[in-house]
Amino acid sequence: MFNRSISLIGLDNYQKIKDTNVLVLGLGGVGGYIIEGLIRSGIENITIVDYDTIDISNLNRQIIATNDNIGNNKTDEWKKRILLINPKVKVNTITEKITNSNIDLLFQKPYNYIIDACDTITVKKLLIKRCIEENIHLLTVCGMGKRLNPNYVKICDIRDTSNDPIAKILRKYVKDENITQKVPCVWSSELPISTNDKVVSSMIMVPSTAGNFAVSYVINDIIKNK
Repeated sequence: MFNRSISLIGLDNYQKIKDTNVLVLGLGGVGGYIIEGLIRSGIENITIVDYDTIDISNLNRQIIATNDNIGNNKTDEWKKRILLINPKVKVNTITEKITNSNIDLLFQKPYNYIIDACDTITVKKLLIKRCIEENIHLLTVCGMGKRLNPNYVKICDIRDTSNDPIAKILRKYVKDENITQKVPCVWSSELPISTNDKVVSSMIMVPSTAGNFAVSYVINDIIKNK
């Protein structure tokens, strides 16, 4: 199934991708496209983490959501989809809400990359520190809600971000903790659109783009095509 990929990147690079072990935390609008892209790029070792179930409100932007699986665990539905795409993939699921008290669940296996697409600031901070300590490549994704223009999505070090409330908190954390290592992140320079809703409004364009940016970063880093 990967003949066209191999013709583009070569068999050796495909093998590198195949052998890479990735964990994705957060299976929402961004995380879903990350998983989809990783699996279709050749990743065969993946751990997916989310405590949530599929809701009718997910239908407008989450690739896993259909009218047939509302109420089902996102991890279960993603495992099914992954194996339908490539039955050779080794899929590990963690159906837990990750907090500072159980974050060790993410470090029970060795990973080459952790992609953080969760919404919990405390967990994002802990992941930065733990991944540096354990020499794991971390890519964190900042806020993609309340935005409409995918042209503003970027990847850079957290210190070079702007217009993103989550990134602002993480910039301060990195500074306060005297972290000198780069913290790559996917973010949008588009100013969030003000809405009256208490929920974080979102459509498919920006989250899906952010997910594909994350996949591009990881795959190109694996094959060092940067």
